[in-house]
Amino acid sequence: MTKTGTNKVDWRALWASGDLARFCFISLGILLHATNETMVATVMPAMVGELAGVQLVGWSLAIYELGAIVAGAAAGRLVSYVALLTNMMVAALRYAAGALVCATAPSMPLFLAGRLIEGLGGGALVSLAFVSVERLFARAIWPQLFGVMSAIWGVAAFSGPVLGAAMTEFSSWRWAFGVFTLGGAAMALASFIVLDTPEATRPQAASGSAPPFPFAALGCLAVSVVLIATAGVDIALLRSSLLLTLGLIGLMLFIYIDALKPRSRLFPSRLFSWRSPVGAGMTMVAAFSVATCSFTVYGPLLLTSLHGIPILTTGYIIAAESIAWSILSILVANAPPERERLIIVGGALMIATGVAGFAYTVPAGSIPLILLCALLQGGGFGIAWPFVTRVIVASAREGEQTIASAAVPTMQRIGYAVGAALTGIVANASGFSEGLNREAAANVAAWLFLAFIPLGILGCLAALRISGAAKLPISPLVGEMPGRAEGGATDRQTWT
Repeated sequence: MTKTGTNKVDWRALWASGDLARFCFISLGILLHATNETMVATVMPAMVGELAGVQLVGWSLAIYELGAIVAGAAAGRLVSYVALLTNMMVAALRYAAGALVCATAPSMPLFLAGRLIEGLGGGALVSLAFVSVERLFARAIWPQLFGVMSAIWGVAAFSGPVLGAAMTEFSSWRWAFGVFTLGGAAMALASFIVLDTPEATRPQAASGSAPPFPFAALGCLAVSVVLIATAGVDIALLRSSLLLTLGLIGLMLFIYIDALKPRSRLFPSRLFSWRSPVGAGMTMVAAFSVATCSFTVYGPLLLTSLHGIPILTTGYIIAAESIAWSILSILVANAPPERERLIIVGGALMIATGVAGFAYTVPAGSIPLILLCALLQGGGFGIAWPFVTRVIVASAREGEQTIASAAVPTMQRIGYAVGAALTGIVANASGFSEGLNREAAANVAAWLFLAFIPLGILGCLAALRISGAAKLPISPLVGEMPGRAEGGATDRQTWT
């Protein structure tokens, strides 16, 4: 690695040494994962039309995120025992295999099995990408490399929905997953050539030096999300209520088990206590992550079924939400500390307004108003998240700053998984349990977004509480990577 005295990357030297090729290669894992994650919403209308199973739409995101959480947490620890090269190759092959199952699936259950395998591969690829930067590159230029990864997330946020929409419009939704099958296979083969350094071909540490893997906590989380998602497949008052209750109890048990294991825990102390800025901040993260899943999972399906809006148009709307997140995050990054309170609360109000606005705009079918709500929702995340993260990390107990930094995107990912499962319950209870038709879609559109407004209000109340932490001294946290995280390696990663 070559660098200048001002810690700036010498890209020519990186190219000459081969390190630039290695960096581009590991970043490909982020691109594959993030593009796939954002693409599925725009292929959903065509996929449901061919495979049926509209009752299982919520599972498509929930099970992918669940696999990514587990695999990301595992990958960050496996590099202590298994070479980075081997980890990367296996993760890429697993990702390709999952995409192939999705591309060839004759039914929705098999498609969901492919999504789980994809999530296990994609989550590991993202975790390994950040591990690779730490192992293969000089610490002095990590911020610059993480900045490039941030740009990659921006590209993925735009290209994913557009790729899915374009493939559906001009070819087949199956070819969208075919692209990822080829990409994963190519990445696995290229691993032998690109990751040929000693750091990548031997384990990171001696056996026993890595923190233990949180089997019990993540197992409890997986069971809980599956129970919640299952509650919405075939709506029956007693059965669905029982499964939902058991799932929510399981989530509380997951948090309790996680707190019992200090060496392997995923979250800091006082997780949801509003007496602490950490608890208020994590409440805000959880509430908004769950509340904003409705449009991501069901938006394109509802707009196409109800109003005949082209898939490509819905792809642009979803992409615009992600772009607003990235752009506004950059614009407020250097805001003075005295404005932090206003920024956090303002961002929360924007998100809640977007969630509530969808309850009117989606049934009405007004593209400009739908776009406005998407921009409010994405932009609200963009301006609030860097400062919420800073407050959470700065107010964490001594020795828990690293855990707190990774906990924000980890909570986002769990929120998306739980939120996707809950949207399935609401959608099926309000009409989709009878199948996909215009009347059912109208009922779903009327209730789906209203059901999550209370969580939007909860997020705003938590923002008001956490904003009191604006008086905390500025921590060295200076930025945020777009995305989400899995157990210590992040997608939307903070750095110092």
